[in-house]
Amino acid sequence: MHLKTIGNLILSLLALSVFFLRTAQADFTQNPDKIKNFLFIISDDLKASVLGCYGDKICQTPNIDRLAKSGMVFQRAYCQATWCAPSRQSLMHSRYRGSHPMNLGLHFLNHGFHTSRVGKIYHMRVPGDIIAGTDGADITSTWTERFNAAGLEAHTPGDYACLNLNVFTRELRNRQSTRMPHRPFVTVISDSDGELQADCKAADKAIQLLNLRSNSEQPFLIAVGFVRPHYPMVAPKRFFDQYDWRSIPLPQRRDDDLNDIPKSGRSKSNHQSTGIGSFPENQKRMWAGYYASVSFMDEQVGKVISELERLGLRDSTAIIFTSDHGYHLGEHQWWQKSNMHEEVARVPLIVSAPGFPVGQTYSIVELVDIFPTLSDLAGLKIPDSVQGKSLVPVLNDSDVTVRNSALTIDKGFAIRSGQFTYIRYNDGAEELYDMNSDPRQFNNLITSEYHSQKLIDNRIAMQHKLKSLGLTFRKKQPKKK
Repeated sequence: MHLKTIGNLILSLLALSVFFLRTAQADFTQNPDKIKNFLFIISDDLKASVLGCYGDKICQTPNIDRLAKSGMVFQRAYCQATWCAPSRQSLMHSRYRGSHPMNLGLHFLNHGFHTSRVGKIYHMRVPGDIIAGTDGADITSTWTERFNAAGLEAHTPGDYACLNLNVFTRELRNRQSTRMPHRPFVTVISDSDGELQADCKAADKAIQLLNLRSNSEQPFLIAVGFVRPHYPMVAPKRFFDQYDWRSIPLPQRRDDDLNDIPKSGRSKSNHQSTGIGSFPENQKRMWAGYYASVSFMDEQVGKVISELERLGLRDSTAIIFTSDHGYHLGEHQWWQKSNMHEEVARVPLIVSAPGFPVGQTYSIVELVDIFPTLSDLAGLKIPDSVQGKSLVPVLNDSDVTVRNSALTIDKGFAIRSGQFTYIRYNDGAEELYDMNSDPRQFNNLITSEYHSQKLIDNRIAMQHKLKSLGLTFRKKQPKKK
């Protein structure tokens, strides 16, 4: 081969090498705010309305509220599934239903990030996997390394109560741990200061990982999953002492509340089926236990963020805080989750990213938007498999909207638009609520002649959304004879 030709070939190869090197480096430097690292924190069964930064006047969440003041608070964020397993799968894959080989952690791994999991990110059985310290439905391809945080849960020494059975004891024997419908109504005022609990262990491990990663040039994504306030409501006494159950108001109720809700829309976990309706005082104790668990979890969030700041990583790290879904604590006489009404569908979402404005937004967003948002902040190409939308435009300007509705899936679909929530179940039953005049969803407007056109509009909007996503209603299969 001619020497000139060889020289040109070498120059071409060198140029190509520089191109690929710059392309690889661009993954970490294209974002204008120089965000290098990501700290993703997710709580479990946390309703948005219970946090101070979302307007609650009783629950004490100073650390999450402090984070809110440093970032963007999404006032209208919605989950895509109403219980842990499908919601977390949806979030991590940015898919409305089902999964995909590409997940959030794997995408970051493929672009040179060190990814760590601490605690519950994908589904874990609470309390089962927490007591056993097992992985649950975790996906190994997501992480460089992963760590479980075990805890004693309902078997924690202290003052135990099973509130729907009106049982109070300090005995460790015969405690309700896995049986339904009793385990969701368990509180434990722990004798210890929290060191036996999974969330305290998760925070300590996250702090350890931050210290290890602070000495590395490699960018990181650390995902920390706290299990509180998921039942059982276990927390040290000092957190329960913050809330006198006698003074806690119960949710507003109406005697005819359930008359206009179709059978398919009514929660199976209610006052009657669980027995908690027989004990109004214990319903207040449930709220006190929930508040105490939230405040305990909040303290763990604060410990992790304070260490991030102490290490000098705050200016290069984006922090995301959210929950997998909300929770009912007696609203509509319902308890727990797995229905598509507001208390379950609405979740907290706070994104605190260096270089972006702080404030709050009423732009409607979904949990499937987290994957593409983090990718966008990191300067990474968003995978084609992702169904969510980047929220970076909203982070830049709180008045911007990236979608006009949010979709939640359970026994059908709920679509939340600017003013209305429309729910259609698999059996064809419907609900329609004006969220401006009726935020607690007391008045189902399906039979309102005045709202007939709004009903048609919402039906059409849902049809278009489902068609664009390839989703359909699931018909109940007949029983085999």
